[in-house]
Order: sequence, then C-alpha cells, then structure tokens
Amino acid sequence: MALSPNLRGAAFMAVSMFGFTINDTISKSLTDEMNAGQLMFVRGAFATLFIVLLAWQQKALHGPRSWFQPLVLLRAFCELFATVAFLTALAHMPLANVSAVLQSLPLAVTMGAALVFGETVGWRRWLAILVGFVGVLVIVRPGFEGFSTYSLLALVSVAFCAVRDLATRQIPKDIPTLVPSVVTAAAVAACGGLLIVPMGGWSPMTGEEAFRLALAALMLIPGYIFIILAMRIGEVSFVAPFRYTALLWAIVLGYAALGEVPDIVMLAGSTLVVGSGLFSLYRERVRGRTRPIAETSREPMAPDGT
Repeated sequence: MALSPNLRGAAFMAVSMFGFTINDTISKSLTDEMNAGQLMFVRGAFATLFIVLLAWQQKALHGPRSWFQPLVLLRAFCELFATVAFLTALAHMPLANVSAVLQSLPLAVTMGAALVFGETVGWRRWLAILVGFVGVLVIVRPGFEGFSTYSLLALVSVAFCAVRDLATRQIPKDIPTLVPSVVTAAAVAACGGLLIVPMGGWSPMTGEEAFRLALAALMLIPGYIFIILAMRIGEVSFVAPFRYTALLWAIVLGYAALGEVPDIVMLAGSTLVVGSGLFSLYRERVRGRTRPIAETSREPMAPDGT
C-alpha cells in the first residue's frame, strides 16, 4: 500500500535529522581545533562540491534564474544565520542539549503554518506537538542557572530555521530540490569564509581533520535534500514534529562518540518525545483509512530529479 504524503514526509524528515545529527557530532568533535567560521567554510566547500556533482549527474542544475529565485535565496539566507548561531552554541554546550533547544522548532513551524498558510491543525496534533515539547523541556531542564548567552543563540537558530522551513514550503515545484540544496551549501560556505578572521583566524588542519570535515559534509547531503523533500511533500504541521527524532539521534551519538552519558531525566523526556511521534503516526493511519484512496495516494509535487 502506498504511503500517504504525510507519512513519506515524516520518513524523509527522520532521514534528514539522522544526517544532520551525524554532521553535528563530527562538527562538535572539531570545535576545539578550529573556529566556527573555518568549520563552516571547509565543510560547506566540500558539501557544495558533492551536491553540485550529484545535481550535474541528475541533470538538475537549472539556469541561474532558479538559483536566484527569491524564496531560494531567503532559504539560504536563513540557513546561514541559523548555522552561525547553532555552531557557536554547539561549541559551548553538550550536543544533546543544543539539539533539545532546537526541538522547539516544530512548535514555531506549526504555528507559522497555521498563521501564514492557514493550515488546519487539529487539537490532537497540537497535543502531540506539545507533549513532545514537554519532553524536550524535561531534557533541557531550563532554569536561570543553565540559561546562558549560548542558549539564546540556540533559540536564534530556531527562529531562522522556522522561517527557512516556511520558505521551503513555498518554493515553486518546478525548481528541483537539488537547486536550493546547492545554493544553501554555497551560501553557508561563503559566510564561513568571511567569518574565519573575525573568529580568530585560520588554524592549520591535519589530513584527518580534513577527512572528518569531508565526512560531515557528506552527511549534510541527505540532511539538505530530505528536509526540503519533507517540507514540500507533507503537511507542515504533521511533518515538523518529526524533527524530534534528531534529539534521539543526538543522545545516542553523543554517548557513542562524545561520551555524553544520558541520565534518567533525559531518558524520561525522550520517552515523551517518542510517544508523541508514535501517536502522530497512529493518528495519520486513522485519518488515512477515512480518506478516499485518490486523496491519500496522489503525487503532491512534480518529480524533481533527486
């Protein structure tokens, strides 16, 4: 049986979060060796090269008119500012905690979809999102002691990401997914290059560090591509909460790669996050059984060559 657009969008979002979280884990392991600007530049240069090669192979490199489409540029603008804020916070906070702050994003995106696009959000969907957010608050345990400038930077990243995702939803469907991916990666790399000197200058890199940055860039590709597909295919209010899966990946990878051991409170919050996602999936299956087959199996967007 064909999956509904919402379920496909949820799967794409989970894959995207996996790619981004591996990238974040590798990036955090390098924050002591180089500043955020250099990290953005080198990783972004690798990512741009990889995505351009993929787009060329898929014949998805449209002319400059699609590269400079206003919504594509707005998306890239928001991405680079979100990246600067996120990497700066990541250098001074545990991976799981930064990721947890970013999980307020589904609330922001869902509210934006309801207010800007007039998307209908039922009380059950709001409840699932709020339960997931409560799980995030349990993990973060916000308070005056833990609240710092870097926490504020993580929230600034959330604001830019929300605008980015809403802009993604409105990108014309005749523009291939790889086009905004290329533009975004190039913009982040260029911004990183400009920030190298203000953030402390260039640090010599070893071959191992360059390899790790190339690997991080490689993981950005599914992150960029699948998040765009997710936002273009499914309803924003359904797909956005599956960003919560990033927190679960962050806890696992933070423990496996960085030795950050989750405590009982973090695991309890994670249980709420997982429960909210499972409830959303259950409600989507119930809705799918009550809708006509033509509605649940339609193709909501033109093929984009990915």
